[in-house]
Amino acid sequence: MANDNYSTLCLYNTIEAALHALAENQTSPPTLKELAKQCGMSDFHFKKQFRRWVGISPKRFSQYLNREHIKGVLDEGFKPLDACYHAGLSGPGRMHGLFINTLGMTPSQCSKVGKNLKIHFGFHPSPFGTYLLGVASKGICHMCFVDGDPTCHLAMMESEWPSACFVEDVKKTRQVHEQLFGQKRTQQSVTLLLKGTQFQIQVWEALLKIPIGSISTYENIAALIGKPSATRACASAIARNNIGWLIPCHRVVRKFGESGKYRWGSSRKKLMLAYETVVS
Repeated sequence: MANDNYSTLCLYNTIEAALHALAENQTSPPTLKELAKQCGMSDFHFKKQFRRWVGISPKRFSQYLNREHIKGVLDEGFKPLDACYHAGLSGPGRMHGLFINTLGMTPSQCSKVGKNLKIHFGFHPSPFGTYLLGVASKGICHMCFVDGDPTCHLAMMESEWPSACFVEDVKKTRQVHEQLFGQKRTQQSVTLLLKGTQFQIQVWEALLKIPIGSISTYENIAALIGKPSATRACASAIARNNIGWLIPCHRVVRKFGESGKYRWGSSRKKLMLAYETVVS
């Protein structure tokens, strides 16, 4: 079992490195041979493994990173998005195949139960880099991509839930990780434990209605929650999202096809958008 886990981790890291190589060289992407050599594989084996994780070839994937493609998706996304929003759909795609439920807690509510809250945490690999996963009995409460010193991310999670008890338990969090990124993902239900003001929770829940493979804007999100003049407040709430990927703040862009800022890096945001477009 340990060897299998190590092999999976190595493969995650290999594909992650290839994705970033493509993202960082959009104007002159590396060839299949160059990527395979960088990853220590034959051309055939690398292409096979890349297709296994991403769903298409490296060459095809690099095309999805192009700004003009993102702009095209944006232009095409507005009309069908309206129908999805009104239908209350969150776009179940084959990528992670999850039914996402939410349980919101305001800071005052959290203070009442925080002392009894136990959060298990662990670091896990993903196609977008290593992430810190926090899981409480009521659901996933933290999912943050790790850049730099991991202890900084731990401190940030602890500051979000100051009264909780934290237990490092990779075995427990791996069960959730497999639901999110495992090779045998099935249609499952996942609950997210959200901590924020009522307005922030409202914005985060609105993000869940953006279908996989689609893009929205800050203005659309403000209109969706019935507060069209609160664009800046919506942007601030989106920036404070502590559950990356599952609450898809990466699907919100600026009006004219610019991907915009992202808490965990603009390159990672472009990778996510391209990845979701491929698998939706």
